[in-house]
Amino acid sequence: MFVCHLPWWRSSVTCKLWQVQPGHFLPWGRCQMLSIKGINTTVGQEQQASMKEKQVLEDLEMHLARRDTEPLFQEQPETGNQYLEDTLLQSYLKTHLPPKVLEEVHQDLERFGNRLLTKIQPLSWECELNPPMFRQYNAWGQRVDHIHTCSAWRRMKEISAEEGLIAEAYEKRYSNWSRLYQAVKLYLFSSSSGGFSCPLAMTDGAAKVIESLGIPGSLKNAFDRLTSRDPEKFWTSGQWMTERRGGSDVANGTQTVARKQPDGTYRLYGFKWFTSAADSDMALTLARIADAEGQCTQGSRGLSLFFLRVRDEEGKLNNIQVQRLKDKLGTRQMATAELWLQGARAELISAEGRGVAAISNMLNITRIHNVIGAVASMRRMISLSRDYACKRVAFGKLLKDHPLHMQTIARMEVQVRGAFLLLMEIVHLLGLAETNLASEQDQLLLRLLIPVAKLYTGKQASAVAVEAMESFGGQGYMEDTGLPVILRDTLVLSIWEGTTNILSLDVLRSLTKSQGQVMAVFLSTVQKKLELASGTEELSPAVQRAREAIGSLRQFMAAAGSEQALTMELAARDFSYSLARIYTGRAATGTTEPWDGLALLMEHAARPDASCTDVCAALRWCNQELCPVAVESGRGSYGGGAALQDSALVFENSRL
Repeated sequence: MFVCHLPWWRSSVTCKLWQVQPGHFLPWGRCQMLSIKGINTTVGQEQQASMKEKQVLEDLEMHLARRDTEPLFQEQPETGNQYLEDTLLQSYLKTHLPPKVLEEVHQDLERFGNRLLTKIQPLSWECELNPPMFRQYNAWGQRVDHIHTCSAWRRMKEISAEEGLIAEAYEKRYSNWSRLYQAVKLYLFSSSSGGFSCPLAMTDGAAKVIESLGIPGSLKNAFDRLTSRDPEKFWTSGQWMTERRGGSDVANGTQTVARKQPDGTYRLYGFKWFTSAADSDMALTLARIADAEGQCTQGSRGLSLFFLRVRDEEGKLNNIQVQRLKDKLGTRQMATAELWLQGARAELISAEGRGVAAISNMLNITRIHNVIGAVASMRRMISLSRDYACKRVAFGKLLKDHPLHMQTIARMEVQVRGAFLLLMEIVHLLGLAETNLASEQDQLLLRLLIPVAKLYTGKQASAVAVEAMESFGGQGYMEDTGLPVILRDTLVLSIWEGTTNILSLDVLRSLTKSQGQVMAVFLSTVQKKLELASGTEELSPAVQRAREAIGSLRQFMAAAGSEQALTMELAARDFSYSLARIYTGRAATGTTEPWDGLALLMEHAARPDASCTDVCAALRWCNQELCPVAVESGRGSYGGGAALQDSALVFENSRL
């Protein structure tokens, strides 16, 4: 046997004997047999052997060099026109949009899909490679607090205006379908936006707040700019709510003070700890108005909402100092900063002490944008996984020919289908509400579904991103593939605009505030849509599972009515998951016609032209535990004893 002695970095290469003539071989060089005692060589023989050994090594290195220039071992996964490749999106629009609207929308989305592929996606990668930079002082020691963003980021702003990504919802060209159409464009844009979807979310939220206030004269210019299609006029907005105490508890965490000026404006003084899109043109922010003695009302009743320009007409900051840019895990393409407000000029736009109520419209919009980002990231990862499965060969065959691999991707596909239809349901309901076509039931349902969808899809997106990374093997872990970027940016979706627990408690508040009406609407509407799906024989197993889940949910609600508040708080998370799974399994449209409005998995599968994959997705969705809150309640997970056990488990052996 021959033993090849190569440098460690070549150790995986098999040493070959190079045949010169039949029956003859080149000297072995470094590929030697074990030395044999008793054999002597002359100096000349040693020199000759050394020269031949050198020649063999040179030949071997040339062979290895040629191997290095061969094609890559793995082909890069790619996607085409995102709209044309999304059959679920196309079938959904075909089913629900009026024919005239569909014709116009289809043409624009196909064009937009091509633009995303050829022009926008490359800009997205530039944004990732060139994150914002902060320069606090100039060369002469003067404070400038300049946040520099790359040209690709600035181009994203122009494209957002050109495509009407905010304007579409407010022009209402397609009446109640305008908001849905905007959401579809944002859904396609999100994964190619280079993080610019975040500023758009806050911009949309700010426009919604101003619209809800009746667009007062002092804010008309701002509203026109936020909703403009002209890149030269278009503004983006920030929302500055989080302060040093941080978190969602703005009622107790907001310390910024507003002092009224003789001209009726206000000066703001405080520290904003987390301001996303710090390069925006304007912002909406909360502050406490100081009285003549300098005292402020504490709690939520002391908070008012203010509008401010970030810079004046000359580009100078509005008495704002930038302390630093945040070093974040993801969304690094976007500038997030800590800001000192040192007398920033602002305008009071809410009633005094009604700031929290005024921002509710903003929160609804930004949470919907969060859902859009979650669904888009899942779709992107699955599309790449699917393409890679058709290119990557492992164990002698393509990944797509390995049943277990395809099962894994199929399970992710079911999740993204359900999330997509839930998103469409919400934006349809919002469109009805914005055009005064929503019934009282629609409005109650919308209030419930927004936090439910936000919390559930945020968790779905993180899980799908991690699972999808595995489908690429080691390549999924490599930074230059771009896949880790998608994962990092996805992780913020369960945190921003309210964590899972915060939103679960918000779901409970919606039940309490409506005195149970919202739950009654939820159950009755689900039941009606379930009856529609029961006419499809293939869906009968799913229908049965759904009915059992509804029954379990009703039993839990009846039992929980006599329990202490602690029980519902402990159950809040599982309860919200149950609502999401049951609702996604079946739809609620608030309409009398079976196919007027939106449908979730069961309704989508019960369409006359539904495909076998539509039916399969509905069946598989209903195979999971649809009502986890009932299961955990039966296990005693929500009682006072369970709460004590939770604390004991967490703090055992802890210095705390």
